[in-house]
Amino acid sequence: MKNIILKPIKHRNKNVVAIQFGYDDEIKDHLKKLDKILWSQTIKYFYIDLSLQNIRTVYDHLKLKNWTVDFSLLNEAIKNLKIERKRTSLIINQLPENYELELKKFKRWLFQKRLSENTVNTYIEVTTVFIKYALRKELDIYNTKTVETFNYSYIFKPNKSISYQNQFISGIKKFFEYKGFANGEIHLERPKKERKLPVVLSTYEIKSILNSITNLKHKTLLSLLYSAGLRIGEAINLQITDIDSKRMLIHIKQAKGKKDRYTLLSPAFVTILRLYYKAYKPTKYLFEGQKKEKYSNASAQRVLKIAVQKAGIKKNITLHSLRHSFATHLLEKGTDIRYIQELLGHSSPKTTMIYTHVTETSLKNIKNPFDDLF
Repeated sequence: MKNIILKPIKHRNKNVVAIQFGYDDEIKDHLKKLDKILWSQTIKYFYIDLSLQNIRTVYDHLKLKNWTVDFSLLNEAIKNLKIERKRTSLIINQLPENYELELKKFKRWLFQKRLSENTVNTYIEVTTVFIKYALRKELDIYNTKTVETFNYSYIFKPNKSISYQNQFISGIKKFFEYKGFANGEIHLERPKKERKLPVVLSTYEIKSILNSITNLKHKTLLSLLYSAGLRIGEAINLQITDIDSKRMLIHIKQAKGKKDRYTLLSPAFVTILRLYYKAYKPTKYLFEGQKKEKYSNASAQRVLKIAVQKAGIKKNITLHSLRHSFATHLLEKGTDIRYIQELLGHSSPKTTMIYTHVTETSLKNIKNPFDDLF
């Protein structure tokens, strides 16, 4: 019988669950099937971020094999997590009517600032949580000390992701701006942005993913994301009339930054698209759900996850990885980076320049000094 111990540890200033077991290839291979599982060369353990959901996911995954899983060392951590969840749920419950009205007005104000729907919803969400926190603690909502206290207790201390921290800071600053406060009156230090290179798939891996899909709609969607370098939001917002097969272009309307642009329509993709159109007969949007509404982001994510598993690819990839791969492969084929910037819809060439760090062509041209030793 295989024995596995789950225990809480601190790793890179984060609370994580370490998965301890004797050397065993079967356990290793089984754990690698979970998306969020990471290996640490420092502590020599597989680990996952500490949360109730992650503990349950790992436990259930290991019990599929009927292995013995000892999580007694997690009892105290689980207890604290449950208390925190209960405390958070109290914040997220009811909001007085006058504040509900205030948030509706704030939402309209944000839309008038021409912010995207996703950004507006995020700002409303973080502001709502902040207001509920202040009310529960009986603190002055419009006091910067309240903001700083909330930021420490619910953002910094739990070690929320850098993107979440920035969303919170931006959302609260916008709320204070809406209320007539000057930006300088709120002192919130933004976290340093992590500099991560994008995950890029090889052309072989792209082909493996697409070949693993039997559903025509799913194959067409992922093919579009790669062949046109689209964000998932741009793909699911595409209408039939945005496909210009005469000019072999795709018209992307009001994308990120409220900008229109054109991108490539691949001749090979057109063949797939015509088969898809005959089979599914979309009426307005190119990709529609069962009730003819827009296809959902969550559905697209599931499609990719299943395809990646079937293709046997171990990289931690997302739908956006297809866009990264499109840009990188263009650069490797010698496409001018200014054209790639236009195709992707980047405002600044600095954003596009990140692909120069991951191109296989550039790296292969570097002579490794180790080779001169032999």
